[in-house]
Amino acid sequence: MEYDLTQKATRKRLEEFAEELKQISEKVGFKQSARGWAYQLETERLINKDEFDKVESWINKCRKRGILPIDFTSEEEGRKFSGVEKPDEDTPIEDLRYWIENALTTEERYIANWWEGEEYYIQMVVEKIDLKTLFEPVCRKYKIPIATSKGWSSMLQRAVYSKRFKEAEEQGLKPLLLYCRDHDPDGLRISDFLRKNLADLKDIVWENGLTGYDPVNLEIVRFGLNHDFIKKHNLTWINNLITGSKKNLASPSHKNYNMPYVQEYLKEFGARKCEANAIVVIPEVARKFVDKIIKGYLGKDAEERFLAKRQAVRDEVQGFKKKTGLDKSLQKALDLMDKREDDD
Repeated sequence: MEYDLTQKATRKRLEEFAEELKQISEKVGFKQSARGWAYQLETERLINKDEFDKVESWINKCRKRGILPIDFTSEEEGRKFSGVEKPDEDTPIEDLRYWIENALTTEERYIANWWEGEEYYIQMVVEKIDLKTLFEPVCRKYKIPIATSKGWSSMLQRAVYSKRFKEAEEQGLKPLLLYCRDHDPDGLRISDFLRKNLADLKDIVWENGLTGYDPVNLEIVRFGLNHDFIKKHNLTWINNLITGSKKNLASPSHKNYNMPYVQEYLKEFGARKCEANAIVVIPEVARKFVDKIIKGYLGKDAEERFLAKRQAVRDEVQGFKKKTGLDKSLQKALDLMDKREDDD
């Protein structure tokens, strides 16, 4: 069923539209931004690529009117509230039970020094929230921090992941930044200038006295989107070079039009771009692609090494609990709670 988004967004049309999104969402298996949904619907042949802005508008209307949940789409972290506290619904004793039960399995949550003995320390930065959601399962497997970075990235964000790189270098690890952004003139250029952006912060000082990081030894790998990958997987091109500020980089009136990086791009690729969101329509291919890149640095047995470190934690904690009888004491406390509930 193809949608005519030029028609008025009546309640009935919005409900039909929302129902289709819900069905596709069950198949996709992870949240996407409104822009990501535009690519998804274009792949399903429900819209054409000239209607992407309309899709975002209709989705937001559905969210505002309660036709779709307000959290149906993924959201940039910067727009979320922090410091919100929700009163506990369970009793203090029930809460105590929760923590005792967690103590019985604490070895599953203990954070080991995963990078001890490794050659590289890796972090990943992607431009869009859709890519973070898409790549998180892979990054989680290899203990790789991942963040979104809209445009040139915030100064604080750069300082935070620079700090982790500095700590890694001090432990003898080789720092590696994996980076993914749109295929457009600025997307390619941003990767080239990312080292300079980090170097600009090498003289900073934190409140606790720690100093900044000089990225002279940092390896930066831009793994997407690249033209060969776009062509191989027939990803969607947008036939314009409209920037985030709604200005046309392909227009002679744009202040950067005559700059070499723009002219070189126009000569090689034309006045078109491929947004990083486009890969959400091939999630398994994209994840395997990233997995292969990571293994190229960590080795094919990287996952097994991290699992072995988890098992070492299990063995140590379980051995201690057995030796001290702690597990029996904790279980006894849970049994007393059960008896108390029965008496009540």
